[in-house]
Amino acid sequence: MASPSGPSLRKEDLVALRRVKDRIDREYAQPLDVEALARGANMSAGHLSRRFRQAYGESPYSYLMTRRIERAMTLLRRGDMSVTDVCFAVGCSSLGTFSTRFTELVGVPPSVYRRDHARAAEGIPSCVAKQVTRPVRNREAPALPPTSR
Repeated sequence: MASPSGPSLRKEDLVALRRVKDRIDREYAQPLDVEALARGANMSAGHLSRRFRQAYGESPYSYLMTRRIERAMTLLRRGDMSVTDVCFAVGCSSLGTFSTRFTELVGVPPSVYRRDHARAAEGIPSCVAKQVTRPVRNREAPALPPTSR
């Protein structure tokens, strides 16, 4: 029986997709692309992208960038690395793409986040800090109110 969003996922597909998701979680700082992830799952890139989106609600690339931005937020809060260093440390190869995606997910550019949130999670257990500082996915960051000058 097919679901409204397409054919239902088989158990084998779910297992393969979970392995892809786990690989992204582990290797987010490595050069990963959808083709490499698909080869590891014995799927075509298009099939992986469709099935991953069906299972997790976003594309593998979007999920990878969210993981990278989460880690970048942690590094920026520490305050001891530049935005450029953080960009490359989390596996991004383009500062422009990193800054754009960071701003989409977090709502402010990485330089502003670094300045305003340095040491914000200090004293909070890391498991709690991870939950309360997690970026919003799928461009859902609230729009900033206009500032009056």
